[in-house]
Amino acid sequence: MTPKEQGFFFPPEWHPHVATWLTFPHNEASWQGNKRQQMYPQYFELIKAISKGEKVGLNVNNEDLKNFILGEIPKYDIDVNQLEFIVKQTNDAWCRDHGPAFLINPTTKERMIVNWGYNAWGGKYPPFNNDNDVPTNIAAHRGLNYVTPGIIMEGGSVEFNGAGTILTSRECLLNENRNPHLNQGQIEQYLYDYYGAEQVLWVNDGIVGDDTDGHIDDTTRFVNEDTVITMVEPDKSDDNHAILDDNLQLLKQMRLLNGKQLNIVEIPMPTPIVLDDFRTPASYANFLICNAGVIVPIFNCKNDEVALDILSQVFTDRPVIGLPSDKIIWGQGSFHCLSQQEPAV
Repeated sequence: MTPKEQGFFFPPEWHPHVATWLTFPHNEASWQGNKRQQMYPQYFELIKAISKGEKVGLNVNNEDLKNFILGEIPKYDIDVNQLEFIVKQTNDAWCRDHGPAFLINPTTKERMIVNWGYNAWGGKYPPFNNDNDVPTNIAAHRGLNYVTPGIIMEGGSVEFNGAGTILTSRECLLNENRNPHLNQGQIEQYLYDYYGAEQVLWVNDGIVGDDTDGHIDDTTRFVNEDTVITMVEPDKSDDNHAILDDNLQLLKQMRLLNGKQLNIVEIPMPTPIVLDDFRTPASYANFLICNAGVIVPIFNCKNDEVALDILSQVFTDRPVIGLPSDKIIWGQGSFHCLSQQEPAV
């Protein structure tokens, strides 16, 4: 029986968490030179913010890195009792994509993990074998059963409303560098069977600079069962304008399982952040919903307060917390990319 047939499903991110999992950064290729040292303060502030409301699980490459973390956390006033460590080799930091997908069964009060395959966004950044082991490492740590569908799937490529609907992008899930043997209908069936969904809605492309091939968590996010925020670029000369407007028009045409249209809330993109002539995929949509609040990446630009104000109006049940991510974004991702929530049953 599939997880769906057994009564399991992937809950929305606003569902209460037991913990949020991170894979601690150590890869020089993602933050080159002194950039990793410069991003660490922002990363520890992320850990601190999450830890105010839940445990923070840390996949740590080795004991030396664990000792480094333990030496740093007093500087940020982080409660060490809120941290859990798994010391096993890792390749990179993007736990949203290589981490476990936790499913819950509200009837039996059980949880299980989906162990999707991971190939570093179409084989772009080898090696990735250690990151591919993270879901089973966490399953063993938690004593949970897991199921292995046998296809590539990344957490940042799918967005959930908790009522049977998944949002995703054609650029990513239909990319031949992921599952070339599967067509759209077959991929949708995997999403139904292993996420417990009933409907898949598709936008087209992702933003400029996104090396994941168009992950949805940089463009459009559910904030409740029938409302999404979506990024827009008002500047028609900007390369993101047409991409995001195309997705906006598609969102306006979509209908949920109950026949309702989406409530769509538009958020303007941040000012472009260009590093060494490369435009980073900076986006306010890459926020993390956790027990303590909604942690939103900000980039020291004019639209930061606009984005925080809009998100404060749509998230009325928890605070919206803006944290600097202008150093983290050098690695081509932000808070959502770095994290994977572990839901309570």
